[in-house]
Amino acid sequence: MIAGGGPAGAVLALLLARAGVQVTLLEKHADFLRDFRGDTIHPSTLQVLDELGLAEEFHRLPHRKTHRVSIHTDDAEIPLADLSKLPGRYRYIAFVPQWDFLNLVTAAAARYPGFRLVMNAEVTGVVREGGSVRGVRYRGPDGEHELRAALTVAADGRRSDVRRAAGLVPVEHGAPMDVLWFRLPREPTDPDETFLRVSTGHLMVSINRESYWQLAYVIPKGGFESLQGRGAGALREPVARMLPFLGDRAELIEDFDDVSVLSVALNRLRRWHRPGLLVIGDAAHAMSPVFGVGINLAVQDAVAAANLLAGPLLAGGEIPESLLARVQRRRTPPTAITQFAQRMVQNRLIRPVLAGDAGPVRLPRGLSRLPVVAPLVRRFVGLGVRPEHVRTPEARARV
Repeated sequence: MIAGGGPAGAVLALLLARAGVQVTLLEKHADFLRDFRGDTIHPSTLQVLDELGLAEEFHRLPHRKTHRVSIHTDDAEIPLADLSKLPGRYRYIAFVPQWDFLNLVTAAAARYPGFRLVMNAEVTGVVREGGSVRGVRYRGPDGEHELRAALTVAADGRRSDVRRAAGLVPVEHGAPMDVLWFRLPREPTDPDETFLRVSTGHLMVSINRESYWQLAYVIPKGGFESLQGRGAGALREPVARMLPFLGDRAELIEDFDDVSVLSVALNRLRRWHRPGLLVIGDAAHAMSPVFGVGINLAVQDAVAAANLLAGPLLAGGEIPESLLARVQRRRTPPTAITQFAQRMVQNRLIRPVLAGDAGPVRLPRGLSRLPVVAPLVRRFVGLGVRPEHVRTPEARARV
């Protein structure tokens, strides 16, 4: 049983059902249609989709490919990573609405007879027997339910209900910022690439979504109420100043009704498991939006968990906690290294820029051309640390 229909839970459910395991996926919402979620699908995840035979189907979804990542300061454009030089078939980041990605994955899982998806299922507690977790209790439109399972997987996000019910508390590493997500129309004469705009006191990510810009305005931690109190002009002004091509369209920001606030968290559980319970994805480690790798870490967790657990689950019987610990040992190093890099960016770039006391922003212009640094940066952004590969077999799908 898997709680949480985000990237980690959906991909794990697909992998287990594909291997012949009976799996139920619980999702607390009625659908996956929630805007301003993480939308970046990196080459490591594209490779996983390829290994699952879903790459062609994925690329039929509306998407935008980005081959280069750059930072724009007040006086320069600084290339950060040229993904076109990565090894392998996928040398770009694909921007796809997360609901499209999740619909694709769960539809693929539904081709296998062992898969069941339950929407509108809000977990209210865990079922315990003899010191082990034996399933969950959840609330649906038709009342309260209890679902028992040989293994319960918590993949229900950074505010995980299952994690809380199991008494697991992550260690907080802190974040100096929150993010305001909103959108503005895009014109054909606008810039083509997605980029990070940096100026003293301000940061903004501009994501080209073909017909509109998805904008992420970075603000000091807990600063939304203060900004909101100053009125919509406090958001229009930095948009118009930092992105002059959007100057006229910034006037479309009339209030904060269409602004979504992401409270940034960076944390990690010391222990991702209890007897009968495994925690993965954001429930195990909330990632900063730095590098945009949250979806991809979650997917890699799911692949590693399936590789280790599919066989024992098919065999039946007790799943030893030592096996769950192997999943954590496999995935902790890449998670910790990525979070360390995110903390470095937060502390060395984001914090001083937002404080506005570091003077004009100066970044090394030749970073992407350094012979050692450049390959490391593009591999880190594109492939991450220890990318996983599908090792599970494929059982017979529904005809």
